Amino acid sequence: MENNSPHAKCGCGLIAAVFRPRRGTLASSAPNNNNGNDFGKASNTPDTKRLKGESEDAASLGTASSNKAKDSSSHSNSKPIHKPTPIVNQNQQMNHPRETAGGTSKVSPTVGYANHVRRVPKEAVSISGELESMIADHQKSKGSSTLVRASSSNVMLYGNLGNLRQGGNTNSHNVVDYHAKQREENPVANGRYTNHKVEHVDKGSNEESGSLCRALSTRMDPEQLKIMGNEDYKNGRFAEALALYDAAIALDPNKASFRSNRSAALTALGRLLEAVFECREAIRIEPHYHRAHHRLGNLNMRLGETDKALYHCKNAGPEADPDEIAKVKNIQLHLNKCTEARRLGDWNTLIMETNYAISSGADSAPQIFALQAEAFLKLRKHQDADEAMSKGPNFDVDECTKFFGPIGNANLLVTRAQVHLAAGRYEDALDALQRATRLDSNNKEVNKMMRKARAVASARSNGNELFKASKFSEACVAYGEGLEHDPYNSVLLCNRAACRSKLGQFEKAVEDCTAALNLRPSYSKARLRRADCNAKLKRWEASIQDYEILLKETPDDEEVSRALLEAKEQLQK
Repeated sequence: MENNSPHAKCGCGLIAAVFRPRRGTLASSAPNNNNGNDFGKASNTPDTKRLKGESEDAASLGTASSNKAKDSSSHSNSKPIHKPTPIVNQNQQMNHPRETAGGTSKVSPTVGYANHVRRVPKEAVSISGELESMIADHQKSKGSSTLVRASSSNVMLYGNLGNLRQGGNTNSHNVVDYHAKQREENPVANGRYTNHKVEHVDKGSNEESGSLCRALSTRMDPEQLKIMGNEDYKNGRFAEALALYDAAIALDPNKASFRSNRSAALTALGRLLEAVFECREAIRIEPHYHRAHHRLGNLNMRLGETDKALYHCKNAGPEADPDEIAKVKNIQLHLNKCTEARRLGDWNTLIMETNYAISSGADSAPQIFALQAEAFLKLRKHQDADEAMSKGPNFDVDECTKFFGPIGNANLLVTRAQVHLAAGRYEDALDALQRATRLDSNNKEVNKMMRKARAVASARSNGNELFKASKFSEACVAYGEGLEHDPYNSVLLCNRAACRSKLGQFEKAVEDCTAALNLRPSYSKARLRRADCNAKLKRWEASIQDYEILLKETPDDEEVSRALLEAKEQLQK
């Protein structure tokens, strides 16, 4: 059952991320002048630096000074406060059971301020005291007394929470990772990390686990989560960084730097359209956020949206890069030439200009790859069209619709359907066209392609049924009817060649196979059929040539090896 409470959005997985011992964050190994653990200790990093945005963006990291690393190393889970910081001495800790080397002891809750000491009221006990009380209650009910130090200000149940495994092994991942046996034995740990939320496996899960997660999540510092995410980003752990930025956004959704950093992580993971939407959100929150404008300009350039790219590059302020602006203008020039070449039907020029645009920086623009695929289709180079389309990005249809609009995405889907149809993937072609129809029902090209795809798919299906029934003449007619709608469909040509071969019409079968191979040179089934028909026509040299090509592609094919050997023997005779 999914926990939809506002505090549960961070989940236990986020707790594990916060509790990870790592250099320069919560688990600092720096000397402590208090000779003990600092409960509720404020960060040494001045609040004013964070408000100014120092080191706030993941892409600007990597040059941070050692002083900043020291400042961030003492940052705790508590949010900074503008009052004297309580310092708890090791000999003056909270009045709760504490596991020590010599056994369990109790001490009075006293706090040191400057040069005097005063007793803290019970109701003013910090999060550490609250958590220890919850853990102590849990121990009493479960009969367990094993504690482990997770950070400078919290204690965890060993094996129940965080990123520590039993048996002394450590887990380097940022998620809660339980063994199946632990889930059965430990109701408190009977949850799993899914999409940054705590999802309980059964309705009987203990409520203490949710309370503990909420108690922690409401006190996590989003700035500290961002710092930890930046560290992961610098070290190339983009998925981990994304999880931490998600956690920070869940706690403070209106911080532009969190959104911008999340966009950087999404870009590194290849999720460009999501990165665009996140950058837009950052600019909505802070319209003059230069780094977000710069990042959005770069993303739009890669996606082929040159007008938008120029707008955001010019609004990037000191982040603006003249070389990048020149690159966008160069891509824009090539795209204008693409439009003109398409209008004139100059398909070779269109292929050349799309290659220039892609190599100049528009490497993730689906509409450019679609233009190139369309040009190859017009030149009846179906294999090249398929390769061009496969090199382009494979974005989610809904995200494409959100970015390019319903009409733009419908046109992309039509081109994709044409490529599927030419390659014989009829079901994929029909699926793409159905999606395009839903997006733009008035598009004449979509409706025309839908009729064509249905006719070709029906002809192939009918012909296959007749061929299986050994009705080769009828099957040949059925495939021919499909070719009336799509004369250059390589699959229908190859299938008709099979029927003609069965009918002894080897010359016509060779013609169909040759037509199919001109469209798709790597169509091995058509090449094998042509080699066989040429052998039956005693054209040994042509047959040997095809068999040798096939053997290079599939060197372990014994049938091809035998056929090649036989053709060579016949040629010698």
